[in-house]
Amino acid sequence: RLPVVEAAGKRLEELLLGAAADQLGSGPVVIVPPGALHRVPWALLPSLRERVLSVSPSAGSWLRARETEPPPGGRHVLVRGPGLATGGAEVPEVAGQYATARILEHDDAQVPRVLEELDGAALAHIAAHGTFRADSPLFSSLRMADGPLIVHDFERLARSPYRIILSSCDTARLASVGADELLGLVTALLPLGTAGVVASSAPVNDAAVVPLMLALHKGLGAGLSLAEALRDARTALPGDALHQATGWAFAAFGAA
Repeated sequence: RLPVVEAAGKRLEELLLGAAADQLGSGPVVIVPPGALHRVPWALLPSLRERVLSVSPSAGSWLRARETEPPPGGRHVLVRGPGLATGGAEVPEVAGQYATARILEHDDAQVPRVLEELDGAALAHIAAHGTFRADSPLFSSLRMADGPLIVHDFERLARSPYRIILSSCDTARLASVGADELLGLVTALLPLGTAGVVASSAPVNDAAVVPLMLALHKGLGAGLSLAEALRDARTALPGDALHQATGWAFAAFGAA
């Protein structure tokens, strides 16, 4: 229920930010959390809910992302993997917002073809089930038609997509491998040429993701950054607990 979730957000703010919540100013907020806090849904905190908010695994990765230039050409790639409850229903509607988008689905959504199209893309939207491997984070994966697309596969690209939107569960999960060093899909993408990622740190409802993604792409089409577009997309969602919780589960990583 929404009141319970609201209360949890308020309590999290008291514990994590305390008096610092009143000192944030009015500009964008960048959070670099320690390893133990990487799964916090920061947008759930009342003082951050209507802010332009981005998260980064480290200050260094945020700086690299900010300095990354978009590729020429502006190619958009939309991928639908198998087994989603909605069938990746947002993909054809999102495609209508981009005149030359390349859609990979069914037999076209196989790992070699997907990697070929992702290489050097300006924006990639991947609707696919994510699997996080806490025992070996670099083998975390996204399910394609012919099997898993794993983190290591992105290292084969000449350049990872400039922006990536992952509309599936647990794609932002990270694992600690040392003193606040984190491994996962997001941390692997940022050094490879990706300047910004939108991903979820928790299980989400596939149907509730659809309106969030449509609103997100509308903002991107208007020239907003990932963090700005995600902030606006949350405010456009229905006010019930399912849609609101889905919006809070997603975060913008990096600086694009």
